[in-house]
Amino acid sequence: MQVYITGSLAFDRIMTFPGRFSDHILPDKIHIMNVCFVGNGLDEKFGGTAGNIAYSMAQLGEKPVILSQVGRDFSVYDERLQKLGLPVEGIRTLDHEFTAGAHITTDMADNQITCFNPGAMCHSCGYDMTGLNGDSIGIVSPGNVEDMVNHPKYYRENNIRFIFDPGQQITTLGGEKLKQALEGAYMLIVNDYELQMVMNDTGYSKTELLDKVGMIVTTLGENGCMVNNGEEMHIPAARPVAVVDPTGAGDAFRAGLLKGLCLGKDVETACRMGCVSALYSVETRGTQEFQYTWEDFKHRYEENYGPLA
Repeated sequence: MQVYITGSLAFDRIMTFPGRFSDHILPDKIHIMNVCFVGNGLDEKFGGTAGNIAYSMAQLGEKPVILSQVGRDFSVYDERLQKLGLPVEGIRTLDHEFTAGAHITTDMADNQITCFNPGAMCHSCGYDMTGLNGDSIGIVSPGNVEDMVNHPKYYRENNIRFIFDPGQQITTLGGEKLKQALEGAYMLIVNDYELQMVMNDTGYSKTELLDKVGMIVTTLGENGCMVNNGEEMHIPAARPVAVVDPTGAGDAFRAGLLKGLCLGKDVETACRMGCVSALYSVETRGTQEFQYTWEDFKHRYEENYGPLA
């Protein structure tokens, strides 16, 4: 089964400010604020929803096709993807743009100031999807809005299973585009807060959503996830050795779930595999810094849930 991942590719550029923002912001002058925070160096990480999911799937031996868009500064990320053996033919390069990037500065009190430049993400990836067939499965994750609407349309019209994962683009999509995009999805995957946002923006109740999609998978962080296909089933979380950084755990969960579907597992087992995949992200700082083998993954699964049937 070939997996296609629609979503973003981005650089996360992270700085630490050796102080507190609050010591340098004058409340009575905030209407004319002009302040500079000097960080302790710069750490550049690879990120983006599509990049994170594809990276985790590569750890599990899968080679999904990324459908995304990047800019003229992408070469180092491109080299990384190719070293992982990931196909890059679905990635469009726009020489007049920069790759999407988040510039994040964190102070000593864990307050953050982030500036996000969408750059190339403002443009459709322009991928010719006519080669996809019924043996494929797509996941449409946060990225270019046009792709998030058009790719589900193609999947619906060609009877290809797809997972709709709107995430942080829920508010950008808005009610009508959300309704169009989620229609006919095999699975809607959101966290509990995002589920309420989807219902608010579309005006759909949970029952009405289940008339539009095959099932809803709601991630619950340390409490695992809930599967609802008319009947609710709770999947407990796998146990981490230590919680270091939860950033990216949701993308890793999606990767493990997709691996389960590629293996023909039922949804319960696939969600458990998602919970195990999320462990590696939670236990490591950064969304693409962990490494593991399929044998190690199976061992962690069995520690938490018993034999991987």
